[in-house]
Amino acid sequence: MAHVCTLFLTLFLLSGCADSVDPASVQNLEPVGFWYGLWHGLILAVAFIVSLFDDTVAVYAVYNSGGWYDFGFLIGVMMVFGGGTHVKKKSEMQKRREKEWHDIGTKVEAKVMRNLKAWADDEQGPKEGDDWQEIAQKAEAKLKRKIREWAESE
Repeated sequence: MAHVCTLFLTLFLLSGCADSVDPASVQNLEPVGFWYGLWHGLILAVAFIVSLFDDTVAVYAVYNSGGWYDFGFLIGVMMVFGGGTHVKKKSEMQKRREKEWHDIGTKVEAKVMRNLKAWADDEQGPKEGDDWQEIAQKAEAKLKRKIREWAESE
């Protein structure tokens, strides 16, 4: 939290470098380029807040050189607001969760198969080379027998 406060305070102090221009004198100013665009993108949030209270502060230099200023501004904004890294983090987190559930599912499936095979083999003893069709038939037969025993016990 202290880092965030320090960063905010630093940006707030540096926002004094935000454009403060008299609209009537814009035609007489030298156009600004990439580096000013980058800087204005970096201080966008603070400059916006200051611009709410001071009409002479702008978040975007209207007297810019065009594409290179816009590119710098975009890079600066992406540096401050993450530039899409939160989407990547979200995607990685989702992949990690899916992998975890897949691993759990695989372990559960293996355990169920082992227990089902042991349950089916309990009645007739284990046989080498039993496939799942035979195991299913043994399990079904044992299940029917157990249900019949349960129903007749009442």
